[in-house]
Amino acid sequence: MEKKKKKRNKAFWNNIKFKYKLTIINENTLEEVVGLRVSKLNGISVLLSVLTVLFLIASLIIAFTPLRNYLPGYMNSEVRAQVVENALRVDSLQQLVDRQQLYIMNIQDIFQGKVKADTVHSIDSLTNIREDSLMERTQRETEFRKQYEETEKYNLTSITARPDTDGLIFYRPTNGMISGTFNVERKHFGTDIAANSGESVVATLDGTVILSTYTAETGYLIEIQHSQDFVSVYKHCGSLLKQEGDAVKGGEAIALVGNTGQLTTGPHLHFELWHRGRAINPELYIVF
Repeated sequence: MEKKKKKRNKAFWNNIKFKYKLTIINENTLEEVVGLRVSKLNGISVLLSVLTVLFLIASLIIAFTPLRNYLPGYMNSEVRAQVVENALRVDSLQQLVDRQQLYIMNIQDIFQGKVKADTVHSIDSLTNIREDSLMERTQRETEFRKQYEETEKYNLTSITARPDTDGLIFYRPTNGMISGTFNVERKHFGTDIAANSGESVVATLDGTVILSTYTAETGYLIEIQHSQDFVSVYKHCGSLLKQEGDAVKGGEAIALVGNTGQLTTGPHLHFELWHRGRAINPELYIVF
């Protein structure tokens, strides 16, 4: 068997190294003009050399010309800065368009008689009222908050004292820009974070999912009970990754950013932080 293999290998190399003569002859004089002796090995070597040279030339052209910007996953600092600037401009324009739409709707309500003109101090005040109405609480949220308020109604220290957060590290719920801040007077009990659709929503602390559902007003909604009587709420999610009863870790993905529910004007996350039945400003504990 070994001898047969050696013979086959020898025959193979002899076949590759066997040289052929390529001759160019003058048709009139039958004189040999050019004569070349080449083998299959020479042909393969020349072909590989040509391909290597072409590859090097193409690599140099791509590396030292603007063509590299078209490669998947490559983006220079100038293009990145331009992308960030464009994203900020788009976000500002979106807020301006939303504000103008509310302004036009207010004017229509006045003309249609839904709002009495003598009761309006300014169009901006109507716009603020309409924005507040977009975040109305659901029945289940109302019952949940009422239960907490009843348990802490006679706890005078919880009215003014700031919750103790010793040993707690709050994770930012998602990557994005703040588009709405916490405001008790306007009954906006959370922070709105404008983010790309499909961006991960993570748990701000370790805890247990106590509510994972869908409502017509707030879309996909998830609530998590944490230690030290903290509860976090995530609204308008695109989809939910956890169910009621699931234990989660701080920073673990629990949902995806979306634009679900009637009370939303674009992809964003409405994030609320509660302590013993009272809403607290998330920006005091989390760096967004």
